[in-house]
Amino acid sequence: MHTRQFAPTSLVVLTVLMAAWLGACAKPQPPVARPTPSPPGTAGPAQPTRPPAPPEPVAEPVPVPPEPLPAEGDLSGRNLDELNRDSPLQPVFFGYDSSEVDATGRAALDVNAQALRRYSTWVITIEGHCDERGTAEYNLALGERRALSARNYLVSVGGPADRLRIVSYGKEFPFDPAHTEEAWAKNRRAHFVITAK
Repeated sequence: MHTRQFAPTSLVVLTVLMAAWLGACAKPQPPVARPTPSPPGTAGPAQPTRPPAPPEPVAEPVPVPPEPLPAEGDLSGRNLDELNRDSPLQPVFFGYDSSEVDATGRAALDVNAQALRRYSTWVITIEGHCDERGTAEYNLALGERRALSARNYLVSVGGPADRLRIVSYGKEFPFDPAHTEEAWAKNRRAHFVITAK
């Protein structure tokens, strides 16, 4: 039997190929962190360090005096919720099944007209309300007539027609939910809401 002999160069090539193959299969080694050189001037034993400088003092804010309160009766600086809560506009009350403005109602509307002249940018919605008796449809129509009567009177005494809106709620939003004559009298009204200023 004849054995084949390998040449020494073949053996070297085979060894190099084996080493390359083994190197390709090996897991990569994580990089080794090298120590960073110390900054110049800090070589050698630790030198005493100076403490940090104290922080700069913070300037105290100058207190701002509160705004002066509005003059007695001046409502121009208030928001709409405050205006409507403490409204100078008075409601007008009506008799049962009526939309006629009586003498008491005219006096209230005269006060409202003065307020509208003083606050010439206010936009007002006049809400017409009714008591619980009658149908919803009937009370919506009656509430509209009540709001319209109040608006017409205000316009007749010089009120700003372009800043007066009306809406009827009929019996939907009673001011007093009781089922008595006293409660019904409170609910038959034209109510004034400041909607813009």
